[in-house]
Amino acid sequence: MVSSPVSKEKQDLRTRFRFERSQRSIGGDWLHLLRASEISTSRSIASYLSYGDEPSTVLLNEKIVSLGKILLLPRTNRHGGISWIKWHPHMEYERDKKRKNLMQPIGDEFEGSLDVVILPALRVDRSGVRLGQGGGSYDRALAQDNSAAKSWKVALLHDEELSSESLPRESHDVLIDAVALPEILVRFKATDR
Repeated sequence: MVSSPVSKEKQDLRTRFRFERSQRSIGGDWLHLLRASEISTSRSIASYLSYGDEPSTVLLNEKIVSLGKILLLPRTNRHGGISWIKWHPHMEYERDKKRKNLMQPIGDEFEGSLDVVILPALRVDRSGVRLGQGGGSYDRALAQDNSAAKSWKVALLHDEELSSESLPRESHDVLIDAVALPEILVRFKATDR
């Protein structure tokens, strides 16, 4: 597989951003995100199971469920995309076959529409370009699923991870609508893109 100069630049940035994240103290619960109108008016919210030094989704996911929302969790599928699995109290999980530190829900794929998608990210720039871990699963899921493409997309970041410099973007990268930092929500205007 031939990598483009942009792919190489993105991989170099991922290495740097992972190191920088590992050197910071980590905290926050991101519960302020629940006050966003897009969340309060939503029915279904796709989130993720955080691991390592990612912003923690434990309390956020619990609160989403307590508000009576449908919580959906990602499961990578054989096509390299994501299937959304509806959370339930007795849900079982298994380790991802490729990334052993990642737990995936076991269950049937959700057939409804997605109102909100909460995404992991290493960095996001001020035009909504998101740099993830490099697998492309979220970009594929957001591009291929019509309801996901129309959903409100918000990434969780630690302080200092919202970039004032533009991040490299490839044609398959999906722009997001907002970033939730530990204390604030930053929205991106369509005109900024």
